Amino acid sequence: MNYIQQAYKGQLGMWKYLIIPILFFGLMGLNFVAMVVLDLDVDKIIQTEIENKGATRFLIESLIPFAIGLVAVLLWTKFVHQQSLTSLTTSRKKIDWKRVFFAFFLWGIITTAFLMVDYFLSPENYQWNFNLNKFLVLLVIAVLLIPLQTSFEEYLFRGHLMQGLGVITKTRWFPLFFTSIVFGLLHIANPEVSKLGYELLIYYIGTGFFLGILTLMDEGLELALGFHAANNLFTALLVTADWTVFQTDSVLIDMSEPALGADVYVPVFVIFPILLFIFAKKYKWSNWSEKLFGKIEKPNNLTDNYRVLEDNSAE
Repeated sequence: MNYIQQAYKGQLGMWKYLIIPILFFGLMGLNFVAMVVLDLDVDKIIQTEIENKGATRFLIESLIPFAIGLVAVLLWTKFVHQQSLTSLTTSRKKIDWKRVFFAFFLWGIITTAFLMVDYFLSPENYQWNFNLNKFLVLLVIAVLLIPLQTSFEEYLFRGHLMQGLGVITKTRWFPLFFTSIVFGLLHIANPEVSKLGYELLIYYIGTGFFLGILTLMDEGLELALGFHAANNLFTALLVTADWTVFQTDSVLIDMSEPALGADVYVPVFVIFPILLFIFAKKYKWSNWSEKLFGKIEKPNNLTDNYRVLEDNSAE
């Protein structure tokens, strides 16, 4: 059974796949509408909050809702879908933590290397910000909470939604495109977008496609979980700027004038394809066309341990 077919190991029903995304998208939509209608200055709000509470406390308050969201998705899967958390995570018999850590450390090393090269080539763009006590507090908070934030996004988009939409539409391409595009668009309220413009959404949507392809080709969330956690964690620890969504007591502060450039397009059109090539070679991926665009059919080899109900939107 492939990854999307794992949904058949639980109780199906269109409404069961719509409630959590509708609630989440609704909250994000209201947030964006309020920002536009009330003409809110997100950068100023963030700066005021950080001045009043401190960067670390603001980070905690920003991440806690995602941790709650992760718990909600996992409990919903277990008790409403009556589906195991393993089958929401992977098509393998158990979660492959080696895959999670391989993707995590691979992207962490690459991210660190790129930053070091840029720092030595353009030191005038950075301000040294390292404070041991503040950094240690940030390290503990970030290691504890950021993986929960990124895991929520992966389990919601590449897990709950991808499996649900795959079963409902009987396709692979539709959940890939839908989750990737919506994942990118939900970053529209980030201060980076208001600072740099909507063209930045190319990066977020491209990242969504990269993570979706990882999930479908590898038949599980493990690589996406590891990559996403490393991407946010290493960024929060190593470098920040006064116009980004993560403003932390990091090692460096980016002082350069924000501008759209190669850093938007190179990851999407160069680095991500290279990473896909590396993962494909390591994990011996094949049959790309079928895995990305093939049809989803109800498996006929389920054991009696699983109660399989036909998808019924009137349920």
